[in-house]
Amino acid sequence: MRALAPDEKIATVMLYTNNILAHGELIAKESARVSIWLRTQGVPNYIHLHKPQVISFAGGTPKTSSFAELFVPTVQLTAFHLAPPAQDAMDYDANEANRMMQPLEIMVGSFLFKGSIRISSLTDISTSLDVMRASWMSIYDADISNSFLPQFNVHVPMLVVNSNYVNFGIAS
Repeated sequence: MRALAPDEKIATVMLYTNNILAHGELIAKESARVSIWLRTQGVPNYIHLHKPQVISFAGGTPKTSSFAELFVPTVQLTAFHLAPPAQDAMDYDANEANRMMQPLEIMVGSFLFKGSIRISSLTDISTSLDVMRASWMSIYDADISNSFLPQFNVHVPMLVVNSNYVNFGIAS
């Protein structure tokens, strides 16, 4: 790993594609809110992770790998968050009028994220999803599991998902 510049920091993150889960270190600007970094301008074409641990779900049984570095195409990402216990400040004002948390189950490849999205209290979830224009949306207070990895249970206060590559369900 290269030496950090004075305005940089290391953040441990978890990123998901349809076929992998990667857990590694990311170099970011000191002022960056890493949790919502993918919603900002200037995100690179490849996410560069240092010392990643990777679980691949392609081809049946999950397979683990370790690398010195990993480059994941940003366009393949389906979800992204800081690795617990790290967390950023929430990206909303809890006192904002006419907003509510809508519980959802989000299918991200073989992962299930049970959390909430923040929407207008004057509309329904269907309309909110239809009019949403941002590719990356925040999910709050999420529990993450995977049926192929029964021991995998992660809770994060906030993450982002690429709404173009995930499915949303409302529990019955």
